[in-house]
Amino acid sequence: MNFRTDLALECREPLETLPEGLRCDEESFGEIRVTRVIVENEKGARALGKPPGRYVTLELPPLGEYADVYGEALDACARELRRLLPPEGAVLVAGLGNDGVTPDALGPRCCSLVQATRHIGGELARSAGLGDLRPVACLAPGVLGRTGMESGEHLAAVARKLKPAALIVVDALAARRLSRLGRTVQLSDSGIVPGSGVGNARQAIQPATLGIPVISIGVPTVVDAATLAFDLLERRGLAAEPEREPEGGAEGMMVTPREVDLVVDRAARLISMAINCALQPHLEPEDFLALTA
Repeated sequence: MNFRTDLALECREPLETLPEGLRCDEESFGEIRVTRVIVENEKGARALGKPPGRYVTLELPPLGEYADVYGEALDACARELRRLLPPEGAVLVAGLGNDGVTPDALGPRCCSLVQATRHIGGELARSAGLGDLRPVACLAPGVLGRTGMESGEHLAAVARKLKPAALIVVDALAARRLSRLGRTVQLSDSGIVPGSGVGNARQAIQPATLGIPVISIGVPTVVDAATLAFDLLERRGLAAEPEREPEGGAEGMMVTPREVDLVVDRAARLISMAINCALQPHLEPEDFLALTA
């Protein structure tokens, strides 16, 4: 059975030993566990089913229950993101997804909370005590059904005009295990293929296609129903590999937690603040809250 997941950690778990071309290490910070999977070459990419690059997974307390997104989770997210970013230069932040569908609204909601600074310069920045701001531009390109444009086409055009040093892309993800919904953040420098986790892959947004570093950030908000059912049965020793796909289109159904609105809201606040802190390390979270108040 084809298990749908966007998480490199879940692609790594079935491998009993690490094949050539794959490296993995783990680290803990209080309640936060960080797993880094590095795909070094094409051999490793074939084994993992992911393109070469660095994949960092942060396992957090459940965002639906854990209201404080400005503690250890924020520090860990900002620190790992900073390691993936070029040290200087303008950055374009893009929020992918459909803001009218809650499980897919993470990207647009996050983008609305990132502090855009590209327009702040000169005397205005100095008078506000913000003379060292890194230029940041934000964009929520919408979805193909509304705009008639692939997100990748939209971002490629904007990147050609702005010439940023890097692109940060935020999107909702799909996981294999229900326990990872709303409590996992994945960062990667391999880019992203929007919709791949829900069987609706769109144009790739990757360093090779845009010509600049592309860092993706996401939180899983959905699980494929067939994958979830098989996983739950397998844990009880009842599952067998299905001979055919289920009838009635069940293979296209996605499951999301009932508190998904709360999860998406807190995930958007966590990721947006991590982006702010990673790009403007001389400012504190309270400074960004004051700027957006």
